[in-house]
Amino acid sequence: MDIGVYNEGSVDIYIEREELGAWRMIVIERAKRQVFVGLMFENSCEVGVFSKLTNAYCLVGIGGSENFYSTFEAELADVIPVVKTSISGTRIIGRLCVGNKKGLLLPHNTTDQELYHLRNSLPDQVVVQRIDERLSALGNCIVCNDHVALAHTDLDKLTEELIADVLGVEVFRQTIAGNILVGSYCAFSNMGGLVHPHTSIEDLDELSTLLQVPLVAGTVNRGSEVVGAGLCVNDWTAFCGADTTATELSVIESVFKLREAQPTAIVDEMRRSLIDTFV
Repeated sequence: MDIGVYNEGSVDIYIEREELGAWRMIVIERAKRQVFVGLMFENSCEVGVFSKLTNAYCLVGIGGSENFYSTFEAELADVIPVVKTSISGTRIIGRLCVGNKKGLLLPHNTTDQELYHLRNSLPDQVVVQRIDERLSALGNCIVCNDHVALAHTDLDKLTEELIADVLGVEVFRQTIAGNILVGSYCAFSNMGGLVHPHTSIEDLDELSTLLQVPLVAGTVNRGSEVVGAGLCVNDWTAFCGADTTATELSVIESVFKLREAQPTAIVDEMRRSLIDTFV
């Protein structure tokens, strides 16, 4: 069978050659481009605090209920690695790291064991690097997709350079609705983004122009403004906390284009990610 995308009933089958001449087949059900609601980490609905999702990998905090991890594993493990880990000895991994399909940045107090575990668990093309930054909650201070990053206005200049280099993105120092913790009040993918509900129309337009994706001001988890903590998303799926309402879900599905039947676009994105591994 040749490399390519094959349409078969309700699924798309993507064939990609891996190392050693082996073949990898990824089957993507069209129905699976959707949002998964109802997640809780122990008694917390802040899904984005305890997980980090990109187009190339997913990190999940150790501990908590097995159901939390198994939800990610069931939906993602056939496509990208789902890795249990701690960062700096804690489970709040989503607030401490920042990453995309090209790289992962970790705070300076990440242990050697955690660093080696992540390097061994993630795809070879993902650069994993520890950085010496005073503002160590990187996930609160930085938010990115595969092309652009927004950063805390007080980040060290060297940190900004490392973000650009390791993640392969253009970096803009910004605030969102007057908040400097851009990673807490924004979540975006290569398809769209959700920002703090008090973001003005002018700021939305400016941010959307910088990011080159559509943005909507909204909430998660029944009115929470901390959208980065209540949501994790990539280009084909999103995971929300158990308190997310039907209205919030509708907005999330719309802005991240999770209701559109565009499986080929998803396959193309994963194809590029896989090809990057071998180029």
